[in-house]
Amino acid sequence: MLGAVESSDEPPIPLSGRPFRATGVDPEERPRSRNAFGDRLVRFVEEVVGDDITGRMAKIGLHTNEVGHDPFGFDPVAGRYALAATALLHRRYFRTIVHDVANVPEGRALIVANHSGQIPMDGAMIGAAMMLDRDPPRLPRSMVEKWTAELPFVSSLFPRLGQVVGTPDNARRLLRNDEALVVFPEGTRGIAKPFEQRYRLVEFGLGFMRLALETRTPIVPVAVIGAEEQYPSIGDVRPLAKALRMPSFPILPQLLLGMVAPLPTRYHIYFGEPLRFDGDPDDDDGFIEEKVWVVKTSVEALMARGLGERKSVFR
Repeated sequence: MLGAVESSDEPPIPLSGRPFRATGVDPEERPRSRNAFGDRLVRFVEEVVGDDITGRMAKIGLHTNEVGHDPFGFDPVAGRYALAATALLHRRYFRTIVHDVANVPEGRALIVANHSGQIPMDGAMIGAAMMLDRDPPRLPRSMVEKWTAELPFVSSLFPRLGQVVGTPDNARRLLRNDEALVVFPEGTRGIAKPFEQRYRLVEFGLGFMRLALETRTPIVPVAVIGAEEQYPSIGDVRPLAKALRMPSFPILPQLLLGMVAPLPTRYHIYFGEPLRFDGDPDDDDGFIEEKVWVVKTSVEALMARGLGERKSVFR
C-alpha cells in the first residue's frame, strides 16, 4: 500500500476533545449503543455477516468532544448502527466483491467514482468496502447537497452518520485533516441516467481536481459495477421533477409493480491506483480539463474491466 501523502503547508484544522481510539481489547473503549436492544441488534448482524463491526469502528481513530461527536458532528455510536445496516446490504443483499481496496492510501485521499442507480446506494457500498474490507479500516466522508441542511430530521441525522455539507471550505478542512473524501463528479446527472445510457459516464465537473491540486491530495479512481441495474429507469417525468425541485423523476418499472426494494444485483467495486497531479488550482479550465480527462479515462478503464469480468448482472 502506498504511504501517507505529504502534508500541506497549512496546519491541520484544530480538533477539540479527546482521541476516540479503542484497542479492541477493553470493551469500555469501544463505541457502544446507548441501549441494550441496539447492542443485541449489532451483535446479531455481526453473526450474520461475519464481521466485527464494533471492533472495526473502534479502529478508525477519531477526536471527539464532550458529547462524543467529532468536529463535523459524526457520532461513532450512530455510525456503528449505520455500519451494521450497511454490512447486511454489502455482504448479503448485494453480495459485493471488492477489488484492490488496499489502493486507498493512508492520509488524505479523494475517492472519485462513477455514480448511478437513482439512489446513492453506490456511495454506501464504497463506504462499506473501506470499512469492512480494508485493513486497517478507513471512515470515508461524503459531501451532501446544501439543501439537506434545511430538512427536518435529515439535517441532524446526516452529520451524525459522517455526511458533511458540500462546500469547498468543508472539503478543504476534511482533506487537511487527512480524511478520505468520496466524490461523484457526475453529480445528479450520473445518478439519474436512463437505463439505455448505463455505464456511460457523463461529463465530470472540474471542482474536485482544483481541490486535489490545492490540497495536494491523491485521487483514487473507483468503478462501481451493479448499481446501474438496481433501479432501471425507462423515462423521466421532467415537469414533475421541476415542480418537486428534483433533478429527475424517473419512471421505474419495479416501483410501478409495487416492488420498493432495489433489485439484488451483484456489486463489484474496483479501486484503482492513486493518481497524483501537480499544477495551479486556479489554472484556466482547459488545463484542468486535461487532468480531469485522465481521471475519467481511469474510471472508464476500471468500468470496462468490471463489465468484462462479471458473469451476469446477478453473479
